[in-house]
Amino acid sequence: MRYFMELRYRGAAYYGWQRQNDVPSVQQSVEKALSTLLRTPTEIVGAGRTDTGVNASYYVAHFDAVAPIDDCARLTYKLNLVLPDDIAVFGITPVADGAHARFDAVRREYSYYVEQRKNPFTRDGSWQYYVPLDMDEMNRAASCLMRYDDFTSFAKLNSNNKTNICHIYRAEWSRSGDILCFRICADRFLRNMVRAIVGTLVDVGRGRYTAGQFEQIVAARDLSRSSGGAPAQGLFLSDVVYPDSVFRSETKHILYNL
Repeated sequence: MRYFMELRYRGAAYYGWQRQNDVPSVQQSVEKALSTLLRTPTEIVGAGRTDTGVNASYYVAHFDAVAPIDDCARLTYKLNLVLPDDIAVFGITPVADGAHARFDAVRREYSYYVEQRKNPFTRDGSWQYYVPLDMDEMNRAASCLMRYDDFTSFAKLNSNNKTNICHIYRAEWSRSGDILCFRICADRFLRNMVRAIVGTLVDVGRGRYTAGQFEQIVAARDLSRSSGGAPAQGLFLSDVVYPDSVFRSETKHILYNL
């Protein structure tokens, strides 16, 4: 029987989501805990890769259990006792047998936080950048992203993408006090794409580029035109959306998302 697991994690101690040889990953940590509690080797499949140091405030993975799980809330509780403090599970839900955490996702959202003052308590979850930024100009620049679908200018070199085509549905900055938040929603993302977009938009905000020049960078489909990527610690995978068809009829609902 297949289940979706909802979780969140801080990425600082991990070399990304995906299991790797000889270095810690989030996938490896969750698989170890789940296999221990289910008393059988259990692989999990995530909604997508997150790179080294990147966080997730909302992430989904699926796994198969040999026997039905009688009490998903109890298993969630036990997992949180076994998992390290920087990984938390907050839901396990039975789904259709063919449901896939990665391939069935129809939208994903990332949030990136820029804090414009020094704060020792948020250094692991934001880019502390003290240069004044023009958020209005950054939003004028970001608005053009919905008009394009080829994001080669923000694709990591030698990442072996079959295509650099993505459809962006939302891209905007907001402010709360000294913290700027960039939210971007799309059907898919390229490796390092969000960090490269943020880094280039921050250069717009500090006056290196205008909004028009940013659009020229997007249209150029040339990686050498964009700025360096923003630091990993400010980036969070913040939402993953699935169609109702992935859920069993008796438990059909939208996954809980804080």
